[in-house]
Amino acid sequence: MEITFVRRGLLLAAVGFGAVFMNSSWVSAQSLPSGSFLLAQSDPDEAFDPFSDYSEFDEASDEEADINFFRNGRFFTVGLYGGMRQFTGNFAKQYKPGAAYGVTMTYFFDLRTAFAMSFLTGDHKVDFTTLQGTKHYTGNVSITSINFDFKYYFNTQNVTRGLADLNPYGLLGFSQNYRTYSLDNLGSLSRDQTMGVDLGAGLEIPLMRRRGFLGVQGSYHLVNFADESKEYVNSTERLDSLLSGDYYNLMLILGMNF
Repeated sequence: MEITFVRRGLLLAAVGFGAVFMNSSWVSAQSLPSGSFLLAQSDPDEAFDPFSDYSEFDEASDEEADINFFRNGRFFTVGLYGGMRQFTGNFAKQYKPGAAYGVTMTYFFDLRTAFAMSFLTGDHKVDFTTLQGTKHYTGNVSITSINFDFKYYFNTQNVTRGLADLNPYGLLGFSQNYRTYSLDNLGSLSRDQTMGVDLGAGLEIPLMRRRGFLGVQGSYHLVNFADESKEYVNSTERLDSLLSGDYYNLMLILGMNF
């Protein structure tokens, strides 16, 4: 009898413990939102934080490139142009080479790419001869250009140490060109303008602990003025050769880095 009583007591205790456990589980389930569940590995205190876990750099290389640019790069440069302008085609016979000068400013997007805007002007002697050789037109022509060019600086890290500090680049862009004649025989001024395409390359040598630079640049300008391939300097007399050609600049640049 005592053994049976003990067994019944243990059975009732087990049933009561199970009921309490099931009741507590049912209460916990009711406290969770509908359709949600917890995993054994989840920790509510370690939820995703969009402010601490977000990184503005998709890759480590992007962050490294930006840090390198802010430490070693240039934001913009300003410089003074000075050099020679020469001509091709029949312009080489009709226009004399002469000095050209101006200013330039370059804005850097990163260590390799930049956008440059420059202003150049220069005067040149002219000499036109009529078809019969009876008259010469002499005087002056002024050519002014406003240039908008994209620059790409080549990587020199893998060359010899003496050349690694140099900054070679290529450029491609367009320009607005203005031309003004002042001919002695005609006694009047005429001005025209045209768009042009710029092609060129250059090299920059750092100066003053990289605060400045000395540059050398050559650029070719494809232009097509209104009298291109015409034989008349005015409407009455025919010239001995067509008015045609382009021009190119060989320039020195003294600039400052910012």
